[in-house]
Amino acid sequence: MSNRLFQTVIHQMKDVVGRTIGVIDENGIVIACSELSKIGESRQRIREEIAYSSEFICYDDYTYRFIATQTKTDMIVFVQGTDEYAQNMSSLLSISLGNIKNLYDEKYDKDSFIKNIILDNILPSDIYIKSNELHFVNDEPRVVFVVKFQTPTETAPYEIVQNIVTDKSRTYVINISEQDIVIVKEIDPEIENEELERIANELVETIANDYSAKVVIGISSVVTNLKDLAKAYKEVRIALEVGKVFDIEKPVMSYENLGIGRLIYQLPTTLCEIFLQEVFKKGSLESLDRETLMTVQSFFENNLNVSETSRKLFVHRNTLVYRLEKIRKLTGLDLREFDHAVTFKVALMVKKYLTSKPTKF
Repeated sequence: MSNRLFQTVIHQMKDVVGRTIGVIDENGIVIACSELSKIGESRQRIREEIAYSSEFICYDDYTYRFIATQTKTDMIVFVQGTDEYAQNMSSLLSISLGNIKNLYDEKYDKDSFIKNIILDNILPSDIYIKSNELHFVNDEPRVVFVVKFQTPTETAPYEIVQNIVTDKSRTYVINISEQDIVIVKEIDPEIENEELERIANELVETIANDYSAKVVIGISSVVTNLKDLAKAYKEVRIALEVGKVFDIEKPVMSYENLGIGRLIYQLPTTLCEIFLQEVFKKGSLESLDRETLMTVQSFFENNLNVSETSRKLFVHRNTLVYRLEKIRKLTGLDLREFDHAVTFKVALMVKKYLTSKPTKF
């Protein structure tokens, strides 16, 4: 249990109780107290005395009582005084702090449980058993986000995401690495992918505005079973990698909207090599200079419209036609024809994929 959380609760309750109150840990050390000077004191003697008591003990003008939790605990709450008021307050604090500790421990266990699922560190048969223990609804619709920090921050990325997430009862924040934070969110069954992208974009903007940090976020498809969170996490990694490989300049990458990039990324590299050899004459793709490739990119972005492309490139229409004709002679593909344009576009993406992931032997 976080000592800071105990201290926060003690601080909030000190004025209501009106007496010195605090918590002793399993080692007999005061870890939280309304009088800060007492934090760190050793009260091992109290631990030995209370071990023989079933409820509470009064010692040296203080009333001590074990904190009541669902499982056996060695933590002790104390209240200044030995009168009936002190005994009642110690009982109230014992129950209150015990409930808080139960919720904290359950939340911590749930986070660890989900982390083990997404990292494939737990057997499928154990997922069902553990989910019942932690009161998880097994078939709740869920989605996985990965927030990837691309710039250094003064505040730890995990803390940043924790501070931003509001619906903590249905959202779990998992620390995977220094830069990668996973969010597992329970969602409504009717939610659309556009809404998930909107949530992710808002997160990107909030992190940029409040913490001056740049992030990219990947989104998985929606899964309806806890065991499928591992698959969802792999989908997000693919989404982020596809965006990186194909230079997709978007802060949010959804697995559902990767298009042909997702297909190419999952093809064997040897098959991609064969495809390029069949599409292009030997060396024809390499013979295209940077200016020509930029012309091709602009032509695609303007939906194969010659007039619009020439206007955007600030070149004469005839100049653009000349460049397209040059490409046709070198590669055998006329980009003014839709089928040829699609083949060329796919080939360029395959080439980028192979550059990022060399053929393995």
